[in-house]
Amino acid sequence: MTGDTQATTVGELPTPDNDRSRVPTALTRAVWLLWAASLGVLAAYALGDGRWAVPGLLAVDGLTVVLWVTVTFFSAIVHSYSRRYMAGTRTADAFFGKVFAFTLVVSVLVAADSVVLFAASWLAMGLLMAELIGHAEGWPQAQAAGATARKHFLASSALVGVAVAALWAETGASTVSGIADGLAGSSTLVLLAAGALLLAAMVQSALLPFHTWLLSSMTAPTPASALMHAGFVNAGGVLLVRFAPVVTVEAWVMLVVVVVGAVSALGGKLLKTVRPDVKSKLGCSTVGQMGFMIVQAGLGFFGAAITHLILHGFYKAYQFLAAGEQVDHESPAKSTADRSRGPLGAAVVALTAIAGGLLFAVLTGKGTELGTGLLLVGIVVLTVLTAAGEVVTRASLPAAVRYGAVPLVALPAIAVYGLAYNAVSGLLAGLPAVGHAAELTPVHGLVGVAFLGIYLAIETGLYRRSERLYVALYNAGQPASETLLTATEDYNEY
Repeated sequence: MTGDTQATTVGELPTPDNDRSRVPTALTRAVWLLWAASLGVLAAYALGDGRWAVPGLLAVDGLTVVLWVTVTFFSAIVHSYSRRYMAGTRTADAFFGKVFAFTLVVSVLVAADSVVLFAASWLAMGLLMAELIGHAEGWPQAQAAGATARKHFLASSALVGVAVAALWAETGASTVSGIADGLAGSSTLVLLAAGALLLAAMVQSALLPFHTWLLSSMTAPTPASALMHAGFVNAGGVLLVRFAPVVTVEAWVMLVVVVVGAVSALGGKLLKTVRPDVKSKLGCSTVGQMGFMIVQAGLGFFGAAITHLILHGFYKAYQFLAAGEQVDHESPAKSTADRSRGPLGAAVVALTAIAGGLLFAVLTGKGTELGTGLLLVGIVVLTVLTAAGEVVTRASLPAAVRYGAVPLVALPAIAVYGLAYNAVSGLLAGLPAVGHAAELTPVHGLVGVAFLGIYLAIETGLYRRSERLYVALYNAGQPASETLLTATEDYNEY
């Protein structure tokens, strides 16, 4: 790319000598050590009997240790991958420095108890990610993408600042734990804080209508995209969990969170259908998946939201790092024909989705009685429905093999998800306002029915009948115009 002098690297990575920087190797080893240390902290916390704290500054609780392990692992994978990806570029040291600094900032963020430290870490996290998005020197589109992201992240940080200022004025507390203890109920300031936190989460997680920065970020180096989609965008869910006593203060606020998440879940799925390139499709998928995460938080299943962001992080990091393998070398006509499920395929997909929902309910106890747990199980059913449908439409294997593989793969995956949900929920059990699901209301039912209807219309392709909708989706899925590449010379490295 413009500004880099890169030679094709094939085979074993060279050993650093006097002419090669040791920064990538040193930081990669350092972050793997951080991951190993995080595993030790997780084990010690699980075997211990309480959280550790530096009063007024830091607090290590279940959410902290889970995210430490997750963030350092993703970062270690990205560091290792980047040693080859960035080999030969003169900006490699700067790239590794930014990724490592981002890892440290996020680690501080999830342990911060001081609201000042939390807000400062939130700001630093956004600025570092904007730098990674605009990392390519001399590439105007990359710089424009970084500037677009920076504007959004500064707005998100301002909203967090408004929220913590309002909560300090309401409770007089300067720590997250102190705010949780000092809340006496709903008030104008608390509702202001709840609204600001929700908006900040929407911006950071690229929910509609704030998704433009994410779709404009495709100029970022692929490892940075993997870290962004696996970790950074999940910060919205982390924010809502950390300030759960605030967003749960009123039932209608939680309902708004559900609606906001549902709109993005459906919107991201629709936007994905009109994007032509692999990375943009993955970006739209992230918008939809972050919507599902926010829905789970709005239903009061904060453990499910954290489990979702962890498992989605694994999936999306792999998808971005392997994006080059996702290009189909076949004609459009053949690809379209292969995506026909047929009656037998549709039956296999539907039965597998229902079985997956029942298995999740049995393992977690959610959805076994009338309540919002039914909606959580419904999300699982729809997730299996989509994943199983994508497998069935692949015609590279005989139909019998594909149909048999769907339940054999999907049901163990749901079992893993259910067990992970139980483990994460157990670690989060001590957090304030976490562990109590929202009460089911008729409005929840209406939202659920509407969501299901639109979801099935997308799955069956009914939405394709509207040309007006296609145009609207195509326009809504466009990145910022100044970040678009319009000439091969802009991105051809060799």
